[in-house]
Amino acid sequence: MNFKQFLSSIGIGSLKINTVVERPHLEEGETLNGTVYFTGGNSDQEIEYIELNVVKQIENYREDSDFDVIENIVAKQSLEFIGSVKSKDAAMHQFDIVPDERWLLQNSKGKLILRTIVHIVNGVDVQDEDEISYGQEENF
Repeated sequence: MNFKQFLSSIGIGSLKINTVVERPHLEEGETLNGTVYFTGGNSDQEIEYIELNVVKQIENYREDSDFDVIENIVAKQSLEFIGSVKSKDAAMHQFDIVPDERWLLQNSKGKLILRTIVHIVNGVDVQDEDEISYGQEENF
């Protein structure tokens, strides 16, 4: 293993990602569309797959809880990525996720997060998070 491959396997100078959502606020019946942009690091990165999770987060869930934030995955999608991202190169991959009633928030302290995780072969996975919303704005 050469030095650049070693650095990428521990996440130094590795692949960077940015997820761009077309419409971060969705009404019922609309689809979440977006693109995952990849920027290559110091060495080629072979991508195993891309994981998209829509996560419902609730802050300060309960006073008697040891956790400040509770997370529930309400949608999960895996995308194949054929090939690799070359060093210092750029690539992109589009996605569509259809929401359902699990995306609706019943708590004023809740929010929806789109978490993108790129699984890299023999490397450190990279991720990006973006806040989204779904349905009518409700008065809690």
